[in-house]
Amino acid sequence: MKENCPSVTALIVAVHRAAHQIMDKPNVFSDPLALRILGEDHVSAQTLDPKWLEFSPLSSRLRPFLAARSRYTEYELHRAVKRGVQQYVVLGAGLDTFAYRNPYTEDILHVFEVDHPATQSWKRTRLEKAGIPIPQTLTFSPVDFENQTLEEGLTRADFDTGKCTFFSWLGVTQYLTSSAVMATLQFVASLPVGSGIVFDYTISPLSLNSAEREIFDSLAHRVALAGEPFQTFYDPSLLTRDLRAVGFQDVEDLGPQEMNARYFKGRQDKLKVDGFTHIMNARI
Repeated sequence: MKENCPSVTALIVAVHRAAHQIMDKPNVFSDPLALRILGEDHVSAQTLDPKWLEFSPLSSRLRPFLAARSRYTEYELHRAVKRGVQQYVVLGAGLDTFAYRNPYTEDILHVFEVDHPATQSWKRTRLEKAGIPIPQTLTFSPVDFENQTLEEGLTRADFDTGKCTFFSWLGVTQYLTSSAVMATLQFVASLPVGSGIVFDYTISPLSLNSAEREIFDSLAHRVALAGEPFQTFYDPSLLTRDLRAVGFQDVEDLGPQEMNARYFKGRQDKLKVDGFTHIMNARI
C-alpha cells in the first residue's frame, strides 16, 4: 500500500455510504459527515452520479447492506455503553465517522481507530481538509498486521485490556486468512466479561444462486484487481460454533432476511439487502 493512499475498498465503502445519504429516503443510516469527509476531489459527478449508482447492479446491492450494518453496529454500541462498556475499537476504520459524532464524554467512552498506517494517514489528511476536528475522545492506532499484532498496536495506543470494550470490524474479514480472523476474535474473547464485537463476513459463493453469484463474481473481480482479493468465507452455523468455542456466550447472526425485516420493511423504493454477506454479533 502506497504512503498516504487509501485502501481501495475503504474508498468504495465511503462513496456508497455518502450516496445513501443522497439517494435513499428515508435514510436507513444517517451520517451527516459522510459527504464532507470525502471532500470535493471524491464527491464528483463521476463517483456520486445518481444514474450510475442507481442502475449499477453492484451499487444497488452494496448501499443497503452498508447502511444496515452501520446502523446495527452503532445501535449495538449504544446498548453496550449502557452495559458499562468504556472503550470502542473500530477495526479497519477507513472513513468511518462515529468518532467525530461521538455523543459521549471521555469518562464514558473512548474510541480507538485501528487501520493500516497508509489508510490512516490518508484519512487524517481528509479530516484536515474537511475541517473536521479530531476529538480528545479518539486515539489513532496505526497497525501494519504484516509486522505486528492487534494487541501490540492497541497497547502502544494506551488501550486498557482491563476495561470492557466493544469492537466493530466491518468489511475486513473476507480479505484476511481464516487464522488471522480467528486470532483477532480470540483477542477480543480474552477481554473482560461484557466485551463484544460486531463484524460482517461473506458466505461461501458455492451456496449462492445464479443472480447472487453474478454480483459476487463482479465484486470479487474488482477487489482482486485492486490488490485486495477475497480470501475467507464462512458457514454461519460453523462460525457460531467456533465463536462459542473461543469464549463468546451470546451470538447473533443476521442474514439478508433478518436485515430486511428490521430496516427495509414497507419501503416504497423497494430498497433491500440481498446478497452474500452476514452480520455477526458476539459478546463475552
